[in-house]
Amino acid sequence: MNTTDSARSSRSRQGAAAAGAVRVTKGVPTTGTYLRVLVAASGWLALAATALPGPSPLRWIPVLLFTLFGPGCAALYPQPGGLAAGARLEAVALAAPVSLSLGVLTATSLFLVEGFSTTAFLVALAVFTTVVAALPGLPLPAARRGAVERTRRGPGDGGDA
Repeated sequence: MNTTDSARSSRSRQGAAAAGAVRVTKGVPTTGTYLRVLVAASGWLALAATALPGPSPLRWIPVLLFTLFGPGCAALYPQPGGLAAGARLEAVALAAPVSLSLGVLTATSLFLVEGFSTTAFLVALAVFTTVVAALPGLPLPAARRGAVERTRRGPGDGGDA
């Protein structure tokens, strides 16, 4: 491999990393698979944290973070081919509201069947998150548009003065 091939390979890796498709770290290609596994495991980690004694931060912080971001990240982020910058921002901004909405639906369902407990709540959300993390993410409007920034048009281009 000569210097031209090395430079071309380096540029193609940087372009792929910028697109979010494949990142190369110390020769090991990493994709969204690691993110999916991390999101899927986060629910089970939060469930395991509830076994810790007392009201320590090691117990409630993982549960809070998972409940706040886990299901939403699983539903929105794993997009095929990665996300553009605008779509990544959209996915991050929507992760918490989607997670909280799913949490409310889960808690309400468990209350209606008179089976609510912290364990049942976390197991239901962890199962949902694990299954959804294996599926492609929900389509985001910015991802479909290509997250193109809009430029202002002048009066000669049909825009406002």
